[in-house]
Amino acid sequence: MLSGTAVFDNLTDRLSGAFRKLTGKSSLTDKNIQEALGDVRRALLEADVALPVVKDFLDRVSSKALGQEISKSLSSGQAFIKIVQSELQFLMGSANAELELKTSPPAVILMAGLQGAGKTTTVAKLAKFLQEQSKKSVMVVSADVYRPAAIQQLETLAIDVGAGFFSSESGQSPKEIVGSALAEAKRKFVDVLIVDTAGRLAVDEAMMNEIRQLHDQLNPIETLFVVDAMTGQDAAVTAKAFNSAVPITGVVLTKADGDARGGAALSVRHVTGKPIKFIGMGEKAEALEPFYPDRIASRILGMGDVLSLIEEAEKKVDKRKAEKLARKIRKGKGFDLEDFKEQLKQMQSMGGVSNVMDKMPGLGGLPPGAGNMVDDSQFRRMEAIINSMTMRERVHPDILNGARKRRITQGSGTQVQDLNRLLKQHKQMQKVMKKMKGGKLANMMRGLGGMQGQTAPGMSPFSGGKPPRF
Repeated sequence: MLSGTAVFDNLTDRLSGAFRKLTGKSSLTDKNIQEALGDVRRALLEADVALPVVKDFLDRVSSKALGQEISKSLSSGQAFIKIVQSELQFLMGSANAELELKTSPPAVILMAGLQGAGKTTTVAKLAKFLQEQSKKSVMVVSADVYRPAAIQQLETLAIDVGAGFFSSESGQSPKEIVGSALAEAKRKFVDVLIVDTAGRLAVDEAMMNEIRQLHDQLNPIETLFVVDAMTGQDAAVTAKAFNSAVPITGVVLTKADGDARGGAALSVRHVTGKPIKFIGMGEKAEALEPFYPDRIASRILGMGDVLSLIEEAEKKVDKRKAEKLARKIRKGKGFDLEDFKEQLKQMQSMGGVSNVMDKMPGLGGLPPGAGNMVDDSQFRRMEAIINSMTMRERVHPDILNGARKRRITQGSGTQVQDLNRLLKQHKQMQKVMKKMKGGKLANMMRGLGGMQGQTAPGMSPFSGGKPPRF
């Protein structure tokens, strides 16, 4: 998973306030349920969730909460949260809806959406995802002959992600372009052909006719509607209009890392009947992830997203280095500054502190976006300091005297107090690692996964335990 879901921060904050009012209540009564539902209603409306969606959601929560027998292991507040989580998940879809690619190649994916939704960049992100995660060969083509440089933009992005690109010209007709691209994809035995279409400034009939014709010509196995999360409930309205023109198979929600309110994610499936298949979390090529309703529901409610954190660790953490450190700690050989540097790099590879904090359970009480307040440049500064040391100094930091410290800080462009702070953090980590001998390290590395009945192979000790405070 990628960076924190800023799109849900305000909603998380509002819902947390509603749930706090139920804390300590011995049972769910009609009165306290109605009070909590009122708070939830206001939270959803402020998040720009469509009114019919809010009404249906509250009806479902109310019917389940009233007369509910509270488990002895749950407080009334916890029971209510459990109901809300279940209904949020139902609202967004019971499970991740994967792309349907089982067809004679090439499997054609037609991308549609309003102008400015991030459709062209999403094409490149999806190509990268399919190549890396599904091991598919991918070709992309632009049928956008209206926007200046649209074709060149897609070509540049295709080169960046290593996807095949079918060249087209603005003087050609969209039908001619896609027909030639399809023939070329068949000739080259390409697995997937992704077709970028012109963005619509509004839902106008002429442009809708064009995409209908392209759909009829290509007979795509997937038609994805790309929509900007910051358009709120309007996203669901435009998605419904597109769906009446062409049979949409799924939605891609973009710019979910922006300062949006979350209404699109909660409205679009209810209004269109189509699942959100992917969510875009930034500008980078890897900033596209499958949409998991259960995980998003947990994150909205401040419960973290352990599974995504584990998956990210498995992809990005160097398992060989993690195992090497684990063996070293088990043998009681200590935890030197070179090891510390590796842990800093592992944290950065996973998107920094804000990304990890956003997915960690038990941090729901922190202010929304608290992870963003942590300055990840601290990690880069600490790494620069360690890089300025000799290997002997990294292994034996006790030899650092005043002269050595001045040399190191001058070489790294930092201050002596920065170096002293680093040494203090390292000593704290050493104390943690001393407790990890005799197999305890493995238990800590499984800590995240164990919370969800999973294991976390390859999870680095730094990312598995508490990160040091700066």
